[in-house]
Amino acid sequence: MDIQVQSFAVTNLRRRPMVVETGGFVAGFTPDTDNPYLNYATPLPRSEPTEQDIAALIGIFRERGLLPRLEFAPQAAPAVAPALRAAGFDTEAVHEYLVCTPYTLMVPQSADSPHVESPATDEEFAELDAALAEAFGGVFAPSAQGAARLRRTQQSGGAVLFVRDPQGGIAGGASCSPSAEGTAELSGVGTRTAYRGRGIAAAVTAALTETMFAQGAGSVWLEYSGDGSRRVYERVGYRPQGTRLYLSLPHAQQP
Repeated sequence: MDIQVQSFAVTNLRRRPMVVETGGFVAGFTPDTDNPYLNYATPLPRSEPTEQDIAALIGIFRERGLLPRLEFAPQAAPAVAPALRAAGFDTEAVHEYLVCTPYTLMVPQSADSPHVESPATDEEFAELDAALAEAFGGVFAPSAQGAARLRRTQQSGGAVLFVRDPQGGIAGGASCSPSAEGTAELSGVGTRTAYRGRGIAAAVTAALTETMFAQGAGSVWLEYSGDGSRRVYERVGYRPQGTRLYLSLPHAQQP
């Protein structure tokens, strides 16, 4: 699964508005933000980069004033992490990823399960972006660009779903990328604090996963942020399969 997830990561980055490829790496950039989570690189599976390859990659980020940063499945390219660390890159995080297939998916059947909808209007995309910003504790601010990215995800073959709160606003939601290499990434599952513990994350996750299977994906994968969210995803049918590594070059190490 590591090779499939890493191949997906390469293809998904190539969908970014600006893409640069060099020395076995693909760097994808989002011009309207300097957010490091939207501007990063990933290696091709089985890449064996040289010092020159890594220096060229660093230069691509430096010329844009961005933090040199990578996300990848390390077992799909075992030579990459040691080479990056030798060049001064540090570990930001190591995240386990979980995978669901049509054979493991368990859709909540309770009559009390929250009703899941797709956003259709500019107002709904904007409200969902705001709900997710709140759910993730201000890691990113709600913006017109964030709402537009959600709309592009839906229009390009992915899926975006949400659950309303009792007042008609949005309590939480998530999105799933268009599939590639037989799989798709589900991300940004978030619920506003006031509405947690009501099955919203499970309902949205299951519905998004089911939607991607109906569109032909053979699997869907995601990363989780803690034991609580992991239990939610496991109840829906997600199972551990591997890890993803996040590396960046500290400012003090940059020439």
